[in-house]
Amino acid sequence: MTSERIQLSPDFSISRIIKGGWQLSAGHSTTASNDPVEDMFAFAEAGVTTFDCADIYTGVEDLIGRFLSERKARLGRNDDIQVLTKFVPDYDALPTVNKVYVERIINRSLKRLGLERLDMVQFSWWTYDVPRWVEVAHWLNELRIAGKISLISGTNFNTQGTLEMVKAGIPITTMQVQYSLLDHRPEQGLIALCRKHNIKLLCYGTVAGGFFSDRWLNAPEPLPPFDNRSLVKYKLMIDEFGGWELFQQLLRVLNHIAQKHHTSLTNVAIRYILDQPQVGGAIIGARSAAHLKHNLEVFRFTLHAEDYDQIRKVISERKGPSGDVFDLERVKDGPHGSIMRYNLNQLA
Repeated sequence: MTSERIQLSPDFSISRIIKGGWQLSAGHSTTASNDPVEDMFAFAEAGVTTFDCADIYTGVEDLIGRFLSERKARLGRNDDIQVLTKFVPDYDALPTVNKVYVERIINRSLKRLGLERLDMVQFSWWTYDVPRWVEVAHWLNELRIAGKISLISGTNFNTQGTLEMVKAGIPITTMQVQYSLLDHRPEQGLIALCRKHNIKLLCYGTVAGGFFSDRWLNAPEPLPPFDNRSLVKYKLMIDEFGGWELFQQLLRVLNHIAQKHHTSLTNVAIRYILDQPQVGGAIIGARSAAHLKHNLEVFRFTLHAEDYDQIRKVISERKGPSGDVFDLERVKDGPHGSIMRYNLNQLA
């Protein structure tokens, strides 16, 4: 079993399961992992050739750069690997970001990854209160034209923020957003916009940091402290969705469907999102390759009409989250915004 692929441009395709990098960043978790570089080899061998990272995922671009270097030495090639990084200017720097700042960050990503050209740069902007994101996106596009970047994309822009870049002529290929059975905010307008302009969604949070798993089925509601930042983030999302009991109802339905298809409830949650309009891929934040073979089973089965009906019956009872993509997270002193780390490019 290998990953399905999707064509994003005439000469660029990605695996529909994407290996996420946030879980490998310094400070994310208190638990140790396997050798992350050897795990990357295992993912690539299984057809998961697309790796997601960011300039602010401390240490992750360097890890992927090491992987690319060792793989080139072993196999003599890396042209089948896609690296999707991000440009996330610091919150405090937003009023003063200039082209020199942008190019400095892009050059640093090139050096860390050991590349002459970045496959994709996903642009993120912390707050619309500083309305300069279109201006900064133009500087990224100039670097694309200069040959330092192949594709320009976005991360966590809502419908209006995306529309303004599209209207300004920024060639956005994908938009990375949180999209899961808990979080339907992309359906509030972004998906329709992306369909109109041929933009694909790359979805994180699809397994809610591991909450969509057998481990949590019929389990008591967990209390802090949590093992890692993903659990903190997605427990808040469960609360927005409608609380632990409604989440348990959803897990029970997913488990029933999973048993019918001889798979896991995790894979049912992933399959549901992969089947949604404009979705190009799901970013799976696996810290190791231990569950890789199991994750790829998502391409072995198809959800039936009655499966969708059962799922939609539960999620129709959800309370939230409300608003457009990432709007809750942009409230800096709110429960979602207060767990963010805003100035990591200063620390890197």
